[in-house]
Amino acid sequence: MESTDNPKFLCVAKTLAGLEPVLADELTALGAAAVKAVKRAVEFAGDVDLLYRANYELRTALRILVPIHRFRAGNERSFYDGIRQIDWSEYMTNRDSLAIDTIATGEIFKHSHYLGLLAKDAIVDQFRDRTGRRPDVNTVSPTLRIHVRADGGLCDISLDSSGSSLHMRGYRRDSVEAPLNEVLAAGMILLSGWQGDTCFVDPMCGSGTLPIEAAMMACRIPPQQNRESFGFQRWPDYDEKRWLAVKKAADDAVKPVDFKIHASDIDSRARNAATLNILAAGLEKNIHIEKMAFEKLMPPETSGHLIMNPPYDERLKVYDTTAFYALIGDTMKKNWPGWQAWLISSNRDALKSVGLRPSRRITLFNGPLECSFQQFDLYEGKKAEAESTPDHEE
Repeated sequence: MESTDNPKFLCVAKTLAGLEPVLADELTALGAAAVKAVKRAVEFAGDVDLLYRANYELRTALRILVPIHRFRAGNERSFYDGIRQIDWSEYMTNRDSLAIDTIATGEIFKHSHYLGLLAKDAIVDQFRDRTGRRPDVNTVSPTLRIHVRADGGLCDISLDSSGSSLHMRGYRRDSVEAPLNEVLAAGMILLSGWQGDTCFVDPMCGSGTLPIEAAMMACRIPPQQNRESFGFQRWPDYDEKRWLAVKKAADDAVKPVDFKIHASDIDSRARNAATLNILAAGLEKNIHIEKMAFEKLMPPETSGHLIMNPPYDERLKVYDTTAFYALIGDTMKKNWPGWQAWLISSNRDALKSVGLRPSRRITLFNGPLECSFQQFDLYEGKKAEAESTPDHEE
């Protein structure tokens, strides 16, 4: 990762299950090489500039990791030795602080927390033996965040270039129960095929995540524009000149849009939370929000994208889910012909009550809940049944 020559190196962008293809497309658009989708992540090659851009501009990434070492370990001792053989003075000093995130799978290492403690011991022991002083542990805001993954006996050690998770955009000032993750919201919008140039409506907006993410896409606002710092800014080879150039190029691409994103919710608490978040994002001129039940909401245009995250009867309880989802379907058929509608829910039985055949079904995860993200093409009258295509799970 020498910034003088700016060579390419391997990176791994972490994401949510089901969003790997969208993230791969985002990385390809940024100019990444050797893009390869894997489980809940996308591997790619890029230079320092691309590492900075990935952190600043990717909408469906949770973290950007830079692998630095791989080794095999058959027990705790060999794992400790494997960590200690890395020259950690290349990445930090004994006056810095560190944090370790650990994932352990397989039969050899079964306790992620203990494996993290072993890794920490190996690093601080190396510094203490070499310099007489050990670095501190800081789990909140460390100088260096280290990612350890042990899959069976194969151990991968990476540096976390992001710092705090990239789903944290900085605009969430208030929230209602069961808020939608920002990365998931962005992924849903991209999966829907919305291009940011047609009408967008979220009639069950909750704390406003979907409309905010949609407005940021339409205006080409970098998702991390409000972030104060990244992990890579604390690295020894951080190149501030390159970072400022990357940031300026992305910020200069921001553009106004000549249409409104529409958000509504039947709940006053949700409407107020969404309004506060919209203001924090600086998007009050781009998003129109109101308190309104979906069945009373009229389309602002003759066509567009309708995306909603209705209650699943899991964390947000619904008195009669069958009737509630049937009402959603009836309202879409009656009031929204000409629109493309998308619903996400973990309640698959309730989704059947919508009464419309989905043209696409994509499996996504909202936290621990496995959900179906379904597309409905809304036509006039009986044309809906005649023109709907067989659905397929992705």
